Amino acid sequence: MDAVDARLPVTDGAGRLLRKAFPDHWSFYLGELALYSLIVLVLTGVWLTLFFKPEMREVTYAGQYVPLRGVRMSEAFDSTLHISFDVRGGLLIRQMHHWAALVFVAAIGLHMLRIFFTGAFRRPREMNWVIGLTLFVLALAEGFAGYSLPDDLLSGTGLRIAQGIMLSIPIVGTYVSMFVFGGEFPGHEIIPRLYGLHILLLPGALIALVTVHLILVFYLKHTQWRGPGRSNRNVVGKPLFPQFAVSSVGLSLIVFGVLTLLGGIGQINPVWTYGPYRPDQVSTGSQPDWYVGFLEGSLRLVPPWETNIAGHTIMWNVLLPAVVLPTLLFAVLYLYPFVEQRLTGEGHHEQHLCDRPRERPVRTGLGVAGITFYGVLLLAGGNDVVAQSFRISVNTLTWVLRIGLVVAPVLAFMLARRLCHALLEAERERLEEGEESGEVRQSVEGGYESSHRPVEDFRPGAPRTPEAVTAADRRPGPRTGTPSPEHRAPAHRHR
Repeated sequence: MDAVDARLPVTDGAGRLLRKAFPDHWSFYLGELALYSLIVLVLTGVWLTLFFKPEMREVTYAGQYVPLRGVRMSEAFDSTLHISFDVRGGLLIRQMHHWAALVFVAAIGLHMLRIFFTGAFRRPREMNWVIGLTLFVLALAEGFAGYSLPDDLLSGTGLRIAQGIMLSIPIVGTYVSMFVFGGEFPGHEIIPRLYGLHILLLPGALIALVTVHLILVFYLKHTQWRGPGRSNRNVVGKPLFPQFAVSSVGLSLIVFGVLTLLGGIGQINPVWTYGPYRPDQVSTGSQPDWYVGFLEGSLRLVPPWETNIAGHTIMWNVLLPAVVLPTLLFAVLYLYPFVEQRLTGEGHHEQHLCDRPRERPVRTGLGVAGITFYGVLLLAGGNDVVAQSFRISVNTLTWVLRIGLVVAPVLAFMLARRLCHALLEAERERLEEGEESGEVRQSVEGGYESSHRPVEDFRPGAPRTPEAVTAADRRPGPRTGTPSPEHRAPAHRHR
């Protein structure tokens, strides 16, 4: 090695990088789960491009799937059936690709939730939050583009809804639809255009942003839970090589194995049961992939509001839930780190230690309220299936969900905030009184009392003294929390 270093400074150049510490906690692996799912997506996607034909030219099916023989369909749908039934291992790879897409979006969402609830978006990581949220938006667009490529009845219904959303945009909606579809719906250009987006532009943007995200993670160092020997000046954990690298490689193998298992035994998106897309048909009980289910739910909950102005119809029942709502939702998410730090005064100091959710009752309450809001919309996206399964009126269920969309997030916020304060109080009492030993003693007065022993078991980030719990309970102020001096980080950074 010395001889190599004399010519190529491998150890001197990479030694500091290889010794970089990474905290050892399961929640920090959610980002890696998304990364390895993306790798599976790229590998399986490259293989699928060898057989898929993004054309809308009509052909007559003559493949192995007997029920559709002789049926007229687009070449895109025909090639999808060819991959599924005629290419060796084609169905496995195709289903692995679809499962990996679902896991990829879910892992990004869970990773963003972990960052939100622990406050890991604070200075100096605001831009990494923006990049991560942009990755989530691009993953949604990439998933929808790939979901639409087979040109089956289900994906065609989704494209029809997308066209309706475009048309709802005042003044320019018609022009946007004509530009995207290359003419009147469905046209002959949408599948080739989505194919270019799906295999080139969006993956390139995703890979570029993931690279920038990882570079910033290395440069800014990793956040960590509070604990003995941990501060804003250091990181306690596994070195990158070999400990962290070995555990990360193990996680990648698990991800590859689980996705392969799901692709082999978990049927998903069986397009042959839907048939080719026809503009005059709509699949019964059609449901999109879960990550766009909230848009479907918002469309179903808004009443049929329309306004006629100077001969033009503004479709509020489509514009509000499918254009205005997502725009406002993601605008709030993009701005939240900057707004919270402005209100708390934490924007002047770097924060490298994670908050426990109970220490920030208002932030935690807002997060739970947002999850509840999303959950109601997701449930509304399948209101017809739910109503049929439980034999209830779909109109009644829709009205219940409309009311729940307003009331449930408020109740969730209040309950989550109250639980945070209760958990802090219980933790303070546990540290003051100790843990019950199970022994009962009789006092000289004849009464009975239980004995306690000092607390020895601490969760990651948990305080060790009652005073620390009290300080954490005082820290959240009437807005989003006022940091106490003992939790403020220095304005400089050490690596």
